[in-house]
Amino acid sequence: MDTLKAEQFIKKNARPLEKALYDYYFGNGTRQQAVCRIMDFQNDDSGFGNAIEPDNWNPNSNPIATNDAIMTLFRIGALDEINKITDRIVHYLSSHDSFDEEKKRWLFAINSNKDFPHAVWWEKQGDGIRAFNPSVSLAAFMCCFSENKELYGQILLDAFNELDGQNEMIADDLKCYMLAYELMERHNVSIIGRNFNAKVLLCEKLEQVICSDTSKYGAEYVPAPSDFFCGMFGNFITDDIRPLINAEREILGKIQLDDGGFDISWQWYNDYKEFAKAREYWRPRITLDKLLFYRYNA
Repeated sequence: MDTLKAEQFIKKNARPLEKALYDYYFGNGTRQQAVCRIMDFQNDDSGFGNAIEPDNWNPNSNPIATNDAIMTLFRIGALDEINKITDRIVHYLSSHDSFDEEKKRWLFAINSNKDFPHAVWWEKQGDGIRAFNPSVSLAAFMCCFSENKELYGQILLDAFNELDGQNEMIADDLKCYMLAYELMERHNVSIIGRNFNAKVLLCEKLEQVICSDTSKYGAEYVPAPSDFFCGMFGNFITDDIRPLINAEREILGKIQLDDGGFDISWQWYNDYKEFAKAREYWRPRITLDKLLFYRYNA
């Protein structure tokens, strides 16, 4: 992988958010500068929207966008203590906007997504709930930073009980569990009512989810090590995963494009002309992830 060309691609093409994250990791940028760029996507109700994840251009606050912001804040170490950032997110999540009170889960997709350019997977189907994505990580966040630990602790217990018996998982769903675990570890929060080793369980699921056919990395939409280990979650790397990491590091140079960036491996599967702009947003974000993966897993 040509890291210099990747860096140049990010500097030239990234949104202010990804530029600030790049500067934080590899330049002279500060954590606070990166936090400010994340907060550009926050609404007056303290939730996040506004295409923080370029697949969904809905400006309205929603649980998935808020979870994406939490993941990014966690990755740069901005969630290590209670502060104005966490207080504002607690305010939004406490409102239970887009929260199913009967099933005790936040929605994966909300109705208003349909009113703005989006990938097909953001169209609300049925009740809008997809397993515990993002409920498990949002509940963990609330257990760490809010006062109502009983309700959100029960959501965590339900989520990990379901995980224990789940045979197949989607990568993004698993990342929510991994984020939940990491938040709980940092803030000494335990899952009350169940005696099991959550980390061992998550490592087992991770070994199942990451595609073992390395020829598909970058060519097909399959979970690769870089989807997980891009500046975070290193504690979950096992002896069985390490060879896949090494294999992907070797492959990165082959799938890196001439302009230094990496491309997405999916389509929106609809007629939104904004897909081209979303791809432009995504490419520097993915390139930053590949760069973090390459350098942090040498």
